[in-house]
Amino acid sequence: MIHKKTRTYIPADLDMNWEALEPLFKELCNRTINSAEELEHWLKDRSELEAAIEEDFAWRYIRMTCDTANEDLLEKFQYFATEIEPKIAPYSNELNKKLVASQYVDELDEEKFFIYLRGVKKSLELFREENIPIQTEIQVEQQKYQGISGALSVEIDGKEFTLEQAAVFLKGTDRAKRQEVWEKISFRRLRDKDKLNELFDHLRELRHKVALNAGFENFRDYMFQALGRFDYTPQDCYAFHEAIEKEIVPILKEQADKRKAALGLDTLRPWDLDVDVSGKPALKPFNGGAELIEKSIQCFRNINSYLGERLEIMKDNGLFDVESRKGKAPGGYNYPLSETGAPFIFMNSANTFRDLTTMVHEGGHAVHTFLTADLELNDFKHCPSEVAELASMSMELISMDNWNVYFDNEEDLKRAKRDQLFDVLKTLPWVAVVDQFQHWIYTNPGHTDAERTEAWIQIYEPFGAGFADWGGLEEAEANLWQKQLHIFEVPFYYIEYGMAQLGAIAVWKNYKENPEKGLEQYLDALKLGYTKTIKEIYETAGIKFDFSAGYVKELAEFVKGEMDKL
Repeated sequence: MIHKKTRTYIPADLDMNWEALEPLFKELCNRTINSAEELEHWLKDRSELEAAIEEDFAWRYIRMTCDTANEDLLEKFQYFATEIEPKIAPYSNELNKKLVASQYVDELDEEKFFIYLRGVKKSLELFREENIPIQTEIQVEQQKYQGISGALSVEIDGKEFTLEQAAVFLKGTDRAKRQEVWEKISFRRLRDKDKLNELFDHLRELRHKVALNAGFENFRDYMFQALGRFDYTPQDCYAFHEAIEKEIVPILKEQADKRKAALGLDTLRPWDLDVDVSGKPALKPFNGGAELIEKSIQCFRNINSYLGERLEIMKDNGLFDVESRKGKAPGGYNYPLSETGAPFIFMNSANTFRDLTTMVHEGGHAVHTFLTADLELNDFKHCPSEVAELASMSMELISMDNWNVYFDNEEDLKRAKRDQLFDVLKTLPWVAVVDQFQHWIYTNPGHTDAERTEAWIQIYEPFGAGFADWGGLEEAEANLWQKQLHIFEVPFYYIEYGMAQLGAIAVWKNYKENPEKGLEQYLDALKLGYTKTIKEIYETAGIKFDFSAGYVKELAEFVKGEMDKL
């Protein structure tokens, strides 16, 4: 069993309410600091308090998403969001001021604290007292997406299925059945489209107000600063979109033509995109959540004993909730528990191949959580998404050589690897579309729902629109963006998946060439947390932080070559 780290500053039995927390923040604000050593000790005390608060919030979020219909769990989450978090914000700003103003700050180890201090200074630049209640409202409002999505279900053959469970039918060989299920899923989503549009309009207005208050013209420019994007610009993102359209879309078009020919179809429709072209039943790598966890532990152990032990620790401590059920929020995540030093993995398994890749993806995040658990400050563990997603996406590819744990049949194993490599390439255009769409949304803050729909179609179409014919299904296509949780809950957190996907391909390429060295470099990079720049972390992994057209082409050709071998 694992336990929280021993506290040295805050009480072991601290109640997580404002009456108990405020004296601790006041003490940190008022403490006299007489040396660099005392300043560093003060930073560690602050870190311990923040880690405890983060873990408390984590459990409130985890429990709420595991059961979105439970009003008590929702209230506990909202209590934190409305009664604790807003009151912490001004104190955090004061603590940042105290740190930066300290006469001893320049005596801190520059190599150790450079990234942290850079982030503190940026937070001070962006902080506005008037944004606290707005950000609280945003926090509460965006959780409504979970409630709406978690309640969605459809009836198939007299049985009720969540949308994740129903999607399994889209892999079946009966085309009429696929169409029936696809239409049920899509039409069920469309029943709530106006509700989701209304929710998003409100979120967009609130976010724009935050940006204006902080002195920015739009929320896009504000978020690039708030996310700490020191290493690239909006213009770099547009160049990335262009590189994906130029280098990846043609490969996927070629794959779509092969799919159409293999299925003997004149036209691919949206319900034809997930069925295996071999005509064989959908891959079934496990049966039930318990088996998924056990097989994943073995897969990770076969890569490296340390990796398998991490997932075993999580299983022994009840840190998984993997099966889909009604009332559970959609999607999947790995949530670090800051004091415990371990994470919680949440997902919606329906016994599909996609669930396997979700597990190894979140397992990569989990390993990252363990590797950074003992870093000196809590903030050192707060990796930018470009690094966090490198951990998870690399694990998807590194683990492939051990997928025989899930598949006894050699041909099924090859199918799984082909599907995974196709998904690697397919991810990139969708990332570009979602990112470009958000650039448009927030740089056109006064747009109408109709204008937003038109913008989505114009952005989606050049990236292949899924390479399907949407004739007669225009409304479903126009509202595809609503299924992307990130747009509602974590705006602008998406292009990182594309950047990290390129990095993951490069990590895997190194691993294929020299497994021992490739894995060592990958783990060494993850151990850094956020104590180095993104570029330095990627270099530690033996790869480049580069999303130019030339680099995209080089990596795409490598993946295509590996697909051809299968």
